[in-house]
Amino acid sequence: MSIEHACVIVGVSGGIAAYKACGLVSSLHQQGAEVHVLMTEAAQQFITPLTLQTLSGQRVILDMFSTDYEPEVHHIALARKADAFVIAPASADIIAKIAGGIADDMLTTTFLAATCPKLIVPAMNTHMLENPATQRNLELCRSYGISILESGSGYLACGDTGRGRMPEPKEIEDAVKQLLMQDHFLQGRKVLVTAGPTREALDPVRCLTNYSSGKMGYALARAARNAGAEVTLVTGVTHLDPVRGVEMVPVISAQQMYDEVTARADRMDVMILAAAVADYRPRMIAQDKIHKGDGELTLELERTKDILAELGRRKKSSQVLIGFAMETADMLASARQKLERKNCDFIIANNVKESGAGFEVDTNRVTVVSPEGETDLGLLSKDETAAQILRHCLKGAHA
Repeated sequence: MSIEHACVIVGVSGGIAAYKACGLVSSLHQQGAEVHVLMTEAAQQFITPLTLQTLSGQRVILDMFSTDYEPEVHHIALARKADAFVIAPASADIIAKIAGGIADDMLTTTFLAATCPKLIVPAMNTHMLENPATQRNLELCRSYGISILESGSGYLACGDTGRGRMPEPKEIEDAVKQLLMQDHFLQGRKVLVTAGPTREALDPVRCLTNYSSGKMGYALARAARNAGAEVTLVTGVTHLDPVRGVEMVPVISAQQMYDEVTARADRMDVMILAAAVADYRPRMIAQDKIHKGDGELTLELERTKDILAELGRRKKSSQVLIGFAMETADMLASARQKLERKNCDFIIANNVKESGAGFEVDTNRVTVVSPEGETDLGLLSKDETAAQILRHCLKGAHA
């Protein structure tokens, strides 16, 4: 299930990190989710219900005994309606209540009654989090099938430094989207994704590179993870946050990417090469900075190793190989030639000159090219493009 039209309950318990719930609720609502917020009495000391009501577009639920609510927001009806339930922040107190099955307010009562996928986001002082009682309670929650999003580390509001920081809203949102994805059609399969640009050194301070942001490859890694795959992401240098729940393998040059990918290829079921890998590198790398001269500078370049061609050469019949082709002209003809020449199962083609389909943007428009034909997926967000690519190539276009 996508976030659009999903019913998500956000529970907010008492803690200074409650302010971060605002960003989470706002983002979920803006993406089309129906968001209902439940607040504990302590949470109201840190942030007002009016704020979350404005951001969610729904009346915030506070009191299980109030007669002001319509019947459809009764805790049982709301629990039945929910597609996902997240408590962020989750205090030590609320975690202990959930672990013990205590339901003494609207939040804990609804949480206990809900049968949808659930997520707890702990946020508290480091020593409270590491207390054996809290750790035992978290383990109990895991044993109930509740997902736990690990706390971050850093400076805490109490002045301590350590674990206990509530993750940023984008990371919680990512976990909620994973929670909503119940179609694990890649369960048990190993997927390798490449992403981002490579850098080819000229000297200690300069390099040849390209405009790739890595967003498409990172979206593919998230989508494969959400579909149940064990994912390895080999990534060039980007400004993106690491993808939670996947093995991150950082590289810089095309040779490093070649080495890391080929070393893992035989163990993979699916390989998706979305990185923008340099085709050429300087034949010689200067040991010291190249200083400006009076004349022009000529660089002698040599070919890098072709990762996609190498994987196509050694591909097993049980493996699926998906390549990317970013073109500026003759997109489909070039993609079909690449499909055959490099022994791919699919080529994902797009035109960098087309609006919304270039580097560093959050959307893409791709055409899936296979021996059977071509399918234009249309202009979509990169996250939705990634999900559609996986469904089309690995589950079937009509599944």
